[in-house]
Amino acid sequence: MAEIKTDIQIAQESEMMNILDVADIAGIDRKYLEQYGNYKAKVDLSIVKDLADKPNGKLVLVTAITPTPAGEGKTTTTVGLGDGLRAIGKKSMIALREPSLGPVFGVKGGAAGGGYAQVVPMEDINLHFTGDFHAIGAANNLLAAMLDNHIQQGNVLGINPKSITWKRVVDMNDRQLRNVVDGLGGEKQGVPRQDGFDITVASEVMAIFCLATSIADLKERLGKIIVAYTYDGAPVTAHDLKAEGAMAALLKDAIKPNLVQTLEHTPAFVHGGPFANIAHGCNSVSATRTALKLADYTITEAGFGADLGAEKFLDIKCRMAGFKPNAVVIVATVRALKMHGGLAKSELGHEDLAALEAGLPNLLQHVENVTKVFKLPAVVAINAFPTDTKAELDLVEAKCKELGVNVALSEVWAKGGEGGKALAEEVVRLCEQPNEFEFSYDLNLSIMEKLETIAKRIYRADGVELVGNAIKQIKQLEDLGFGNMPICMAKTQYSFSDDAALLGAPRNYTVKVRNLKVSAGAGFIVALTGDVMTMPGLPKVPAAEKIDVSEDGVITGLF
Repeated sequence: MAEIKTDIQIAQESEMMNILDVADIAGIDRKYLEQYGNYKAKVDLSIVKDLADKPNGKLVLVTAITPTPAGEGKTTTTVGLGDGLRAIGKKSMIALREPSLGPVFGVKGGAAGGGYAQVVPMEDINLHFTGDFHAIGAANNLLAAMLDNHIQQGNVLGINPKSITWKRVVDMNDRQLRNVVDGLGGEKQGVPRQDGFDITVASEVMAIFCLATSIADLKERLGKIIVAYTYDGAPVTAHDLKAEGAMAALLKDAIKPNLVQTLEHTPAFVHGGPFANIAHGCNSVSATRTALKLADYTITEAGFGADLGAEKFLDIKCRMAGFKPNAVVIVATVRALKMHGGLAKSELGHEDLAALEAGLPNLLQHVENVTKVFKLPAVVAINAFPTDTKAELDLVEAKCKELGVNVALSEVWAKGGEGGKALAEEVVRLCEQPNEFEFSYDLNLSIMEKLETIAKRIYRADGVELVGNAIKQIKQLEDLGFGNMPICMAKTQYSFSDDAALLGAPRNYTVKVRNLKVSAGAGFIVALTGDVMTMPGLPKVPAAEKIDVSEDGVITGLF
């Protein structure tokens, strides 16, 4: 029996092309490049201005069904589709998020793809990469330090320490830091208060970083961050603390998109990394915008299922950046659909049409959302597994065709671009069709109306129930003039609902919103639902236990 190679073995055995040659493939003049060794480079933001007169290529979003422990392979499909398009003679580029160290050392894994559809150097991408996340964390924590220092040094702004909303961050799953008390040790050691940490990818600085289009835009957005409220209830911003200039200085290099390559040397931008369950789940606008100017087809992905990443990509990122997608790929596996139908992970290896049929409504609801709510052409990509049977694949295809959507078998994990040709051909066909893309809600609706619209149209809930402080928070936010912002739902990724245990396509439930806060710099309101956490924890057996490095610097155990 042939050895099944791990992702890291496949990546380490590949022959990477010098990044200068990858830039040549992409059509990036070398004057824009800042090399980070032989296989990574940053691309100066001035390239977009210089290419302003060039028309945009086609924009393709890759999303997925609601995730399960069986895995879906969204990033793998994104990479393989980019390679598949090149295999059929199209000029393509890929735009992905950077992985967070939290999932890398936790349970979910990295974000460089898998098998023969990966971006490389995968170890670098999954670990420190070019230092972007460290810069984002430093900028976030500088603001926190300046806030606490202002209070310590006399509090001229009249900040109420009990109304501070800004938290420090660390890019690690560390539940111990969710709730802390700091400033202890006497009056010279700070002002004692309850505090807490978020994971870096949940920081508003990360959201701003991914939405900013220039240094000037970055500084303006950073200055709008609300960090606390005064004793009179007035918001206090980063600009009030004179922090935005220094924060932007820390981010001046990080904001430049990172250029890497796939195993088949397709150029790829990997830049920014907000989580989709607690943030907006998309790579940077600057990377996507640059790719659109350089390639005929830009393939990007949005985190978790289409109810989270895709909804935010379409309702937030596309709205703010003026993007209009040409097609959407919805990734599914037969295995995952059977889990949505009630099968345990240990039972997925045998044919079970009844379980598959019971799980299919999850896929079909995502398809309907894309095609009927957002009015975009879509294809379902079935990420192939050896245990899939013809009867199971035929059932998926038949149900999708009832909604007017084709199914393409994706074999990119095992075959790379060659296994993505069929999917690529369908994507090209869809991109030639006109579409009537529209957002799922109007910004002029009230905050409550927008929450209700997302819950009813996307999740198929009966409505929204406000709990805790959410009722008074809505009034406060609208009174402060933030009522016309889009909504960023913070919700479990494991269900359409706010209850992770409700698989498939649940009905007859309400979404409980327990907290609302404004990310004024990012330009949206975050609605926290259920028990979603902004600082995850490590599992019982963290992936970190299996990761090691040899005397000669070779990393092992990284997927």
